[in-house]
Amino acid sequence: LPRRNYIIRKSQNLSKQSHIIAANVDQAFLVVTVAHPETATTFIDRFLASAEAYSVPVVLVFNKTDLLSDDERRYQEMMVHLYETVGYQCRQVSAATGEGTDALRELLSGRVTLLSGNSGVGKSTLLNLLIPGAEARVADISDAHDTGMHTTTFSEMMAMPGGDGWIIDTPGIKGFGSFDMEPEEIGSYFKEIFKFSKDCRFSNCTHTHEPGCAVRKAVEDHYIAESRYRSYLSMLQDKDENKYREAY
Repeated sequence: LPRRNYIIRKSQNLSKQSHIIAANVDQAFLVVTVAHPETATTFIDRFLASAEAYSVPVVLVFNKTDLLSDDERRYQEMMVHLYETVGYQCRQVSAATGEGTDALRELLSGRVTLLSGNSGVGKSTLLNLLIPGAEARVADISDAHDTGMHTTTFSEMMAMPGGDGWIIDTPGIKGFGSFDMEPEEIGSYFKEIFKFSKDCRFSNCTHTHEPGCAVRKAVEDHYIAESRYRSYLSMLQDKDENKYREAY
């Protein structure tokens, strides 16, 4: 079958090479946590932009809701509001208690779904809940670094109970990033930046310094979140690639 979409990751050893980790998927679930440990917004936005580039719809799954303090819960609600406003589906769940997982099962029904996320966010625990007997090893959280150890070593496709859908579990790998993207293309994979860029004075505006930039004006007016704009700039500049080699 011809590939209608795909998601890639960067080689850990050969920085200019990349590998396809999944193809012909209906959607991707990116499991994130606002605490215990906190998923960097830069990682989230890089994943979303790359998924946009490869035509893979993404659902953000906010896990570990049962562990959140009041302040952390408010922060999570703010994050959910931010990404729903941009145009992404968000679900708040607890793999430990099962809270919110019925809604995930509905989204998984009849679809091929890529399951991804940084180490330590509870991806393996969630997978075991969705597919009993999946026997994914659950990562222990490092007390020293508050990040999980990589436990999955290869991509594996598993059937949902009853054969109603498939999940592709991705390995705990490093170097997820944006590939085959020219700098001038990156903004088009941030939905809100693409929307406002149509009003920029110059068609080749990079949204960094040009006069008449509608995107920077939208950031100043809080129509575009500063965190999203910072993620865009980090992808555009990409001066310190190793800083963003977060495992998932």
